[in-house]
Amino acid sequence: MVLEKKLVEEVACWLKLYDDGSVDRTWSGPPEAKFMAQPIQPHEEFIDGVAVRDLTINADSDLAIRIYKPEKKAEDLEKFPILVHFHGGGFCISEPEWFMYYNIYTRLVRTARAVCVSVKMRRAPEHRLPAACDDCYSVLLWLQAVARGKLSEPWLEAEADFKRVFFIGDSSGGNLVHEVAARAGNEEIEPLQLAGGIPIHPGFIRAERSRSELENESDSPFLTLEMVDKFMFFALPVGSTKDHPITCPMGSAAPPLSGLKLPPFLLVVAEKDLIRDTEMEYYEAMKKAGKDIELLINTGMGHSFYLNKIAIDADPNTASQTEHLITEITNFIKRH
Repeated sequence: MVLEKKLVEEVACWLKLYDDGSVDRTWSGPPEAKFMAQPIQPHEEFIDGVAVRDLTINADSDLAIRIYKPEKKAEDLEKFPILVHFHGGGFCISEPEWFMYYNIYTRLVRTARAVCVSVKMRRAPEHRLPAACDDCYSVLLWLQAVARGKLSEPWLEAEADFKRVFFIGDSSGGNLVHEVAARAGNEEIEPLQLAGGIPIHPGFIRAERSRSELENESDSPFLTLEMVDKFMFFALPVGSTKDHPITCPMGSAAPPLSGLKLPPFLLVVAEKDLIRDTEMEYYEAMKKAGKDIELLINTGMGHSFYLNKIAIDADPNTASQTEHLITEITNFIKRH
């Protein structure tokens, strides 16, 4: 007799958890939006000026990456800086192969003239934090091994500048930018040099609702109060609250910001983000701690707006703000 598994929990249209522990991350929202959460196959030939390859860097743990490389131009006289990308999804969903990331990160590497290494990390609830942090740091160590000649990756060896490494992350990936940069600051990573961190709409929150959460003016499909609460319940270590250092690095439970060795940061905050108040609290705490941090506000935009291809195509303001975001990230990279 085959017992039918029962649905235990559902998070919007993104995730279903069953009583046998299995997880279904098949998109169940509007069919017209499904393409954004569909995988795009790698292509080592250049398409629209970018080539993409997937690579498993640890067969035992299935740790994998996706590399985006722009086509070299005559004016590219120097090697490309390296963007190490941490995707979002509340530590529970998303993959580097999804169209939403392919669409924006091919565009970014083409504009910024940079190579991007996107981490395919373990996700909750199967793998609670700090699993994702450990995977992202392991990719940094892999990058260090390539830079030292202990491992080989031809795309990076030929054209990447290991002395200009930037972390960039969307939503919960922004939390990983802070966490992994802080960890790297305590370790020996030469010949790599961490040149900057770019947390975009990071998932910095507290156990107590912020004013922006209570007002809840956001209409973003990429972040709702339900997603904040349920994803964090799945992702944080058992018994932890949202005041955990990974989700609240400016809180009393986290190491003092003043004692962290961090590179220059560009913090990106959407004006209509559900969690903008705690993001701004992080910004003010970083400034007070004497850290080098710049702030970019996406005027009139909601959480992760730039990943929404439908909105970019339909709304000139979303398209304009996406272009501005890419330009400002490019400028930050060029300054560092």
